[in-house]
Amino acid sequence: MITPILPTYNRVDLVFERGEGAWLFTKDGERYLDFTAGIAVNVLGHAHPHLVAALTAQAGKLWHLSNLFRIEGGERLAARLTAATFADTMFFTNSGAEALECAIKMARKYHSASGQPERARIITFEGAFHGRTLATIAAGGNAKYLEGFGPAMPGFDQVPFGDLDAVKAAIGPETGAILIEPVQGEGGVRTAPWAFLRELRALCDAHGLLLILDEVQCGVGRTGKFFAHEWAGITPDIMAVAKGIGGGFPVGACLATENAAKGMTAGTHGSTYGGNPLAMSVANAVLDVVLEEGFFEEVLATSARLRQRLAELKDRHPAVIAEVRGEGLLLGLRTVVPNTDLIAAMRTEGMLAPSAADNVVRLLPPLTIGDAEIDAAFAKLDAACARIEATLKADAAKGAAA
Repeated sequence: MITPILPTYNRVDLVFERGEGAWLFTKDGERYLDFTAGIAVNVLGHAHPHLVAALTAQAGKLWHLSNLFRIEGGERLAARLTAATFADTMFFTNSGAEALECAIKMARKYHSASGQPERARIITFEGAFHGRTLATIAAGGNAKYLEGFGPAMPGFDQVPFGDLDAVKAAIGPETGAILIEPVQGEGGVRTAPWAFLRELRALCDAHGLLLILDEVQCGVGRTGKFFAHEWAGITPDIMAVAKGIGGGFPVGACLATENAAKGMTAGTHGSTYGGNPLAMSVANAVLDVVLEEGFFEEVLATSARLRQRLAELKDRHPAVIAEVRGEGLLLGLRTVVPNTDLIAAMRTEGMLAPSAADNVVRLLPPLTIGDAEIDAAFAKLDAACARIEATLKADAAKGAAA
């Protein structure tokens, strides 16, 4: 018999009652160190007082307005984001997938408005994850997400991640844009070399293409800058953001230059809930914190301390951990054993983390963690690795005896 909630998630049998900072608490009082953070969403941790205050204040005034009317919080948020980024304009959504849908539509509309409607194809990269809509699963190209949903939506040409020659070969008369995650999260915490991003920018300029960045997971301070592309010293034409921008409240946005957005006139796109007053109040509160002077520098300092401890773990447990990778506080442990084994052992020790491709365990803590949480993470990971090693040793002994 099917469950009341559609069984599309392989859920862990844990029910959490509340959260505080980097910690989650079950109804039974068990405490877990949360290095999932809603999969890079809760950038300020759980129940951050400034976010709670902003949401509570807005909830007592106005929850929802149609976008037929001006929404003051959205106008303020847009002004702050354009001031802090490359963008001249933006469209607010509820999720990253919606932000990517807007980005895809915008790129196609740009070329149509420029008199070249045939330039609707977008080059994407193997290992990418852009969402779960029909367009974004086609853009990602992952067979397991495409299976069973009929013909893949046309318009995407996928090439190997980081392969500049393959990108050049894929550019044709119908190519309109290149779409890439500066750091692939679900794809295995793989960073695009910053020089590669600069080459993509140059290719787009040379061929009249739009550069679209998916910073849904790697943006909003996750790599130690507001957005990851800043490390490469480039700017995109269009960028999709979500996750961290709402700090736990569903918020997404498609940011763009005035030129890239020239085709998006009244009636070309819309959303019922995108940019609603509750979401805008929380997103503005997130910016209050992450745009404070010194915030990103502290993320980098925290990342350096955490990476040092993770490198120590790798040296202590070579039978479990093969590599430490990633940027800022978007980190990954490529494991020797199945990554699910380490995740299960971590959970037994009271620590939560999600998986990724390439046999990687992602570590996505709140950006506000300190030394206490780093020490706790080291202790729990150390114990989890020791637990796995004991099992490996026991299995080896059984095999020898047989």
